[in-house]
Amino acid sequence: MSIVVTGATGQLGRHVVEELLERGAAADQVLATGRRTDRLEDLAARGVRTAQVDHDDPTTLDGVIGSGDVVLLVSGSSPGARVEQHRAVIDAAVRAGAAHVVYTSATRADDTPLVLAPDHAATEELLRAADVPVTVLRNNWYTENYGADLERARESGVLAAGAGDGRVASASRRDYAAATAAVLLDPSAHAGRTYELGGDVAWTYDELAAAMGEVLGREVNYQRLSPEQQGAALRSAGLDEQTAGFVVALDQGIAAGALDVVTGDLARLAGRPSTPLVEGLRPLAG
Repeated sequence: MSIVVTGATGQLGRHVVEELLERGAAADQVLATGRRTDRLEDLAARGVRTAQVDHDDPTTLDGVIGSGDVVLLVSGSSPGARVEQHRAVIDAAVRAGAAHVVYTSATRADDTPLVLAPDHAATEELLRAADVPVTVLRNNWYTENYGADLERARESGVLAAGAGDGRVASASRRDYAAATAAVLLDPSAHAGRTYELGGDVAWTYDELAAAMGEVLGREVNYQRLSPEQQGAALRSAGLDEQTAGFVVALDQGIAAGALDVVTGDLARLAGRPSTPLVEGLRPLAG
């Protein structure tokens, strides 16, 4: 049996591979895949097997997944294209006789105003119809998502967003990787389960601004923007209409409570509390 980690060239996938090794997985039983295997050379030097896989080309999956393997399907990063990318991996896992598929989905994927959720809900439907045991890990926000906001706050002292008074139960990628690795190492204990993963605390953007201020050593204030104000600001910063609209819709989902979900699932699976907001932001400050 191998543990196959898709998207291992991405940040979450790499953290999962490292967490598997730290938790005692044999390196030669871990198969890290991605479009560019040169980004996996350091893992290969540690004995991890690697394979070049492009989810836009299903033929690259042939022979990668084997009978009895546990497959981590890390969700793709291209809205609109990723459902078919995910389908390719799921189909390959079923053809190969994989023992289990673990999928990184989105918070409340089937019941949320979050604009990026439909792709995840569609993938969950594919998994329910597939002839393979499944575990769904619905990941809340990554604290690392706020790196660019932190840099802008460093210069301006302002965190500008359209999230209103919405709360976010973020955690670090390492936190999610720890929970994911725990499932991959004991998949049968989690078969058929859907976990809502997120931080132990759901914070407001006022609290995010205060945390940024603590990390940066300066005052940072949260500026609430209307959808119209936020859209105009994003377009003036150079974003095209479609991208600006997507960001506005994300913040409106947060304002509506889409990420205010605290279950304790992440901490229970990881075996430790989630990383506090300030500590999650600190490495981003350089």
